[in-house]
Amino acid sequence: MRKAKATNPELMELIRFLKKQSKENNVNIWRDIAERLSKSRRNRPAVNVSRINRCTQKKEFIVVPGKVLGSGEIDHAITVAAFAFSERAKEKIMAAKGKCMSFFDMVQKNPKGSNVKIVG
Repeated sequence: MRKAKATNPELMELIRFLKKQSKENNVNIWRDIAERLSKSRRNRPAVNVSRINRCTQKKEFIVVPGKVLGSGEIDHAITVAAFAFSERAKEKIMAAKGKCMSFFDMVQKNPKGSNVKIVG
């Protein structure tokens, strides 16, 4: 049986970027996220907004190595970086005065990965 490999060029670029940043900054969190993203799409997590709400406190940095879905409610402001967002999830996070960003933006904002939580 053949090993699944990502073929999406944007995803491949993101994985290379995260591994490079992990080596440059000597931080393991970006390498861990790159490994999780390199798995097949079926094995990537899909996290609902309600789960993010339960697992976080106000003004935390969250990383989802998959897709954020819009089921549930969120009642505090957080910063979320994910590979993909549903439209409802973006609306709900923004309505709670939170931020939705890409991994590139998260790494540039916080290169050492301090106070970043992986959900999923």
